[in-house]
Amino acid sequence: MDDSNRRPIAARRSAWAQRSAAALARSSISPNQISVTSAVFAAIGAALLAWWPSWPGLLGCALCVQLRLVCNLLDGMVAVEGGKQSAVGALYNEFPDRVADSLLLVALGYASGVAWLGWLGALFAALTAYVRLAGGSLGLTQDFRGPMAKQHRMALLTLACVLGAAESVWSGTRWSLLAAAVLIAAGSALTCVTRTLHVAAQLRGERA
Repeated sequence: MDDSNRRPIAARRSAWAQRSAAALARSSISPNQISVTSAVFAAIGAALLAWWPSWPGLLGCALCVQLRLVCNLLDGMVAVEGGKQSAVGALYNEFPDRVADSLLLVALGYASGVAWLGWLGALFAALTAYVRLAGGSLGLTQDFRGPMAKQHRMALLTLACVLGAAESVWSGTRWSLLAAAVLIAAGSALTCVTRTLHVAAQLRGERA
């Protein structure tokens, strides 16, 4: 895989990530299995968020979101640095991510009390990936810019769950979740625009 088409993640250089990836690379676990596991963690987190939005469920969701991101980090490292790439690896790298995003963001909408915001956020999140991949299909370097790329969405969701857990104890309200749903939907829509404009600028530059 061309490094320019990998999501820039600072944690990839950390000692714990490199040790974990090396251990997984030596095992019988495949990168594709790690990718699927990320969606499983997302499904568990989404279930907690939608059906148990009290402080234990919200903290459990925050943990699942972070475990999902760890899987997203390690699957690529095991595939590339560990030399375990497969013919269908690109599919496993993308499809579980789209499923995971949709499950978590739709659940966020229901937990916040405004279901359509979750669906809207999930739609725009999928479109950010579509624009990125469309640029790649045109021969351009894939664009991972924000302001609400995957890592930003998941960081905001994690923060909202932690704040929401405290809020549920103190006041029983869910303003943190609602704010996150609004910001993720609006920020993802803006990200679609910024990425599309960047792709268009690159194409004009190539053809000038």
